[in-house]
Amino acid sequence: MQRVCFLLKVRTDRLAEYRARHAAVWPEMLDALKAAGWHNYSLFLREDGLLVGYLETEDFAAAQAGMAATEVNARWQREMAPFFESLDGTRPDEAMRPLTEVFHLA
Repeated sequence: MQRVCFLLKVRTDRLAEYRARHAAVWPEMLDALKAAGWHNYSLFLREDGLLVGYLETEDFAAAQAGMAATEVNARWQREMAPFFESLDGTRPDEAMRPLTEVFHLA
C-alpha cells in the first residue's frame, strides 16, 4: 500500500467555503474515490491556506487515472479550481505532487 502526501494552497478568502464544501462532499464523488482505490483519504487545512492531503492506495497513478476518467471528478475539479492559488491552468487533482517520504514509524 502506498502512502501519499501532497500540498496545495487554498486562497485565504475562500477558506470558510472550502471547509463547507468538504463538510458535504457529494455522495457520488465519495463513491468514485473509493471505487478508484483512494483509502484513508484526509485533508488538513491551516489558517494560512496550506492544505495537506494524505491517502493510501495500491497504485497512486492508477488511482488518479481512475478518478480522471469519471464525470463526477471533472465537475468537482471545475468547481474546486477557483479555491486554489498557483494552479497555472491545471486542475487541482493534476497539481497534486506527492512528497517524498523520508521517515515512517509503523
